[in-house]
Amino acid sequence: MNTEELTDKRIAVLLSGGVDSSVVVYELARLGLHPDCFYINIGPEEEEQWDCTAEEDLEMATAVAHKYGCRLEVVDCHREYWNQVTKYTMDKVRAGLTPNPDVMCNRLIKFGAFHEKRGHDYDLIATGHYAQTEEEIVNRQYPDNRLLNCKLSNRKLKWLCTSPDPVKDQTDFLAQIYGWQLDKALFPIGHYMKDEVRQIAEREHLVNARRRDSQGICFLGRIDYAEYIKRYVGEQAGDVVELETGRRIGEHRGHWFYTIGQRKGLGFGGGPWFIVKKDVARNILYVSHGYDPETAYKQDFPIHGFHSINGVMPGEQITFKIRHTPEFHSATLEPTGDGSFVVHSTDRIHGVAPGQFCVVYDEQHHRCYGSGEITVFG
Repeated sequence: MNTEELTDKRIAVLLSGGVDSSVVVYELARLGLHPDCFYINIGPEEEEQWDCTAEEDLEMATAVAHKYGCRLEVVDCHREYWNQVTKYTMDKVRAGLTPNPDVMCNRLIKFGAFHEKRGHDYDLIATGHYAQTEEEIVNRQYPDNRLLNCKLSNRKLKWLCTSPDPVKDQTDFLAQIYGWQLDKALFPIGHYMKDEVRQIAEREHLVNARRRDSQGICFLGRIDYAEYIKRYVGEQAGDVVELETGRRIGEHRGHWFYTIGQRKGLGFGGGPWFIVKKDVARNILYVSHGYDPETAYKQDFPIHGFHSINGVMPGEQITFKIRHTPEFHSATLEPTGDGSFVVHSTDRIHGVAPGQFCVVYDEQHHRCYGSGEITVFG
């Protein structure tokens, strides 16, 4: 971070109570800055029933803000989260798809609803994401068919770029944000490895230095994701059928509790089994037997509605990922029109599921172009 560039900026920090966003406050404070901190409340109303960690989170956030002399304000985005992100999630699972609520939370809440309520008063919104940005002046290095709404002379583009920590990199969770949201985003710890962030927190005696990272959906705390779905979608018994033979091997409690490629936690006898296909209309799960069945893999798959973060579309040679893992896969991208593509991966990919976001990067998996949703295939 360049101190001179930030000195005259009004900076808001999204302070969650975790170690990452707390080190963000330290990083800005050591530059002589005193950003305003905001804790976004998105948890459910029935916090006791959901065993939510919001109270502990707020205590940690309050302690960190006080340590660095920063003002802390709680911003309630509960209704926006449940009206937008929860609706997105439940609509997708009912349709037999595999949604990613955290991706939409970044777009709709952290850089969306918060911006509408308070973020619009600030030049930059700083978060504890493991991601980086860089700027580029666009002349004519991109073919016209790869530029969307871009001026071709001296336009400064801001890119979302990966973190040096491949395990913690969170660009995949940010790949649906808009260009204007990226323009306001600041990632002060994005150049660090996670171990380095922990070391800073220990050295600075932050109250949450040894606090475990949160797991799963951003607000759920300790509650199981399946319980979250059950509350809003319910249960409906259906058949589990072996794909290759058509043999019924058991019963499930609703196709929305399962995802393509899933093996663990199925509870079907005579396994191991992999979920390989869903018949949503008839509520049937199709499975294949074995530890590594061929039907659990795909090499070519379609995506639609590709969202370019900054208006530059990817070229033919790309890297990509379909879930939050350290690995990137090489592929060629075949355009089929109207923001749709077929991804031709050089590797066989396990558990490709409709509804997942395919996040697209350059060949060096450094710059993130954006993401598109994997569509239903036969």
